Amino acid sequence: MATVELRFSALPEHVRTARLVAAAVARRAGVDEAVLDEVRLAVGEACTRAVGLHQSHEVSAPVKVVLIEEEKQFSIEVGDEAPHAIAPVEPEAADAGTESDMEAEDEMGLAVISGLVDDVEVTTGESGGQIRMSWPVSVAPVVG
Repeated sequence: MATVELRFSALPEHVRTARLVAAAVARRAGVDEAVLDEVRLAVGEACTRAVGLHQSHEVSAPVKVVLIEEEKQFSIEVGDEAPHAIAPVEPEAADAGTESDMEAEDEMGLAVISGLVDDVEVTTGESGGQIRMSWPVSVAPVVG
């Protein structure tokens, strides 16, 4: 199992770098060429979400991206260290328009990721969150 770890300051200009690295490692791991655009877009959304959370909560820690090459799948974990609300939002409160712009943006980003990635898992807590996305590996990894 090969792993690549990337940490970057929570600045929007670093999201592009994370997308490029993720696509290169995914290609090398053997992810189908037709899926690489989805990988790029999903990583971009996840990293943009993490950057936004870090900035809105004034978290100085870097955003963490882990790229994991396994025998039959390629996974990407994007982690943030921003505190997440644990309590669910009451439907009446959401209907009343009390949801902040950041929460709405967060939900939209997660919806985009879910549309791009079949195997996605989102975990959140008081000390941060993580989005784990996986894709099947369809060909032998590129060597060299």
